[in-house]
Amino acid sequence: MHKSKTLRITVLFLFLQACNPFFPEEIDPDLLLDGPLEGLTHAQNASFAEGDEAFGKIFSPKTGLGPIFNMHSCSGCHSADGKGHPATNLVRFGKDLGGGAFDYMIEKGGPQLQDRAVPGYPAEVLPDDATGISERSALIVAGVGFLESVPDSVLLNLADPSDTDGDGISGRVNYVHPPDFFKPQPHHIPREGKYIGRFGRKAIAIDLLQQTVQAYLNDMGITSDFLPEDIFNPLAGGFSGDNVADPEVGSAAVRNVVFYLRTLKFPVPRNTDDPGVVAGKQLFLDTGCAACHLPALRTGQSEIAELSEKEFYPFSDLLLHDMGEELADHFPEGDATGTEWRTTPLWGLGLIKDNLGGVPYYLHDGRTSELRVVIQSHGGEGSQSRDNFNRLTPDEQDQLIQFLESL
Repeated sequence: MHKSKTLRITVLFLFLQACNPFFPEEIDPDLLLDGPLEGLTHAQNASFAEGDEAFGKIFSPKTGLGPIFNMHSCSGCHSADGKGHPATNLVRFGKDLGGGAFDYMIEKGGPQLQDRAVPGYPAEVLPDDATGISERSALIVAGVGFLESVPDSVLLNLADPSDTDGDGISGRVNYVHPPDFFKPQPHHIPREGKYIGRFGRKAIAIDLLQQTVQAYLNDMGITSDFLPEDIFNPLAGGFSGDNVADPEVGSAAVRNVVFYLRTLKFPVPRNTDDPGVVAGKQLFLDTGCAACHLPALRTGQSEIAELSEKEFYPFSDLLLHDMGEELADHFPEGDATGTEWRTTPLWGLGLIKDNLGGVPYYLHDGRTSELRVVIQSHGGEGSQSRDNFNRLTPDEQDQLIQFLESL
C-alpha cells in the first residue's frame, strides 16, 4: 500500500479512537424524566417540541421578566423535568389571625415571596410578622398529564374525610375556586362553584393550564393572555412595570407548554425483578404506605389517545392528608390546612439523585437526603406506617428503601 494512503488510514483510525470519549453510550431512557409519550402523532410531536422549547426559554428584563420574580425559566426550577433543588425553593407566607382566620398579607407582597427583581426595582422581603411560612421545592413534572386525566369521580371514591373505615387515613379532596379562564371538562365535578385541585403541594391548581399560567406570572413575572397584568412589589410605593408590553407571552406559547407537560412520559419502575425490590414492594404494602401512596390509578377519556383509559403508577392518591406537626407549614390553601399536604407521587423518586447532580433532596422543602428521615417525618395520618416501618428488621428496612429507590 502506498505510504501516504497508509498514513491517512492510520491518522483516521487514531482520530476515531480519540473521539470515542465524546460519543458516550446511549443512556437508558428509563433513567431520564424528560421525553414524550410513545405513539404521539407527527403533529403532536411537533407541538411537544414547541412546548419543550418554550419550557426552557430563559427570560430577561428585555423579554418581560419581572419586575419581581423567582426564576428566569420554567426549567430553572424543573431541571430535566425533575424535582427542584433547595436553592430554587419558593416561599409562601402569611399570618395566622386565630379563630381559623388567615391573612395572606397581600399588602406586603403575599402570598408568594418574589425574592428577585429587575435592576433598579426592589425585590420583596419576608415580613417579620409572618407566622405561616411554607418553603417548597419544585415537583417532578414528568407524567403530570396522567394525573390531570384522572376523573374527579375516582378521587371522590378514594376520599374518606371522616375515616369511616377506621384505618386512621382520612384523605380528602381540596375544593378550590377556579380562575376566570378555567373551562371545566366532562370529568370535573363542581361543588358550590368550586372544583377539585390536584396540582401543587396542597392541590391548589385544578388543571395544567392553571398551573402553567400561574407559574409564568408568580414565578417569572411573565404575563399572558390569561393573566395579563404584571405582579409588583406593593411596598415599592406604587406600581412600576417592567417596560415590556403585556401580555408578554401569547396563548399559543402557553398552550404549547401545557401540551408538552400533558404528553411527557411518566417515570417507570426499574429493577422490578430484583429480589430485594420485590421483597421491599411487599413490605411497602404490608406497612400501610400504599394507603396514601396508591400504586396505580387509571385515566378517563382524553382527546389525546395515549392518555385515554390508561393505567399508570404514580404511588399517590392525589388527596390531602394531615401529616402532623413535623411537616406542618401552618399555611392553609383552599380547603387544605396548615398540616395537610397532597400525597406526593413517588414515581421518579430513585432518579432524583442523578437529576440533582448526585445528591437527592427529599420532602416538600428538600430538607433531607435520607429516605429514612423522610419516613420518620411522617406524623398524623402517616404515623402508623412510620411505626410499622420502625418495627421491621434492619434488613427489611433496607429492602423497603431499595424498593423506593427503584421507583
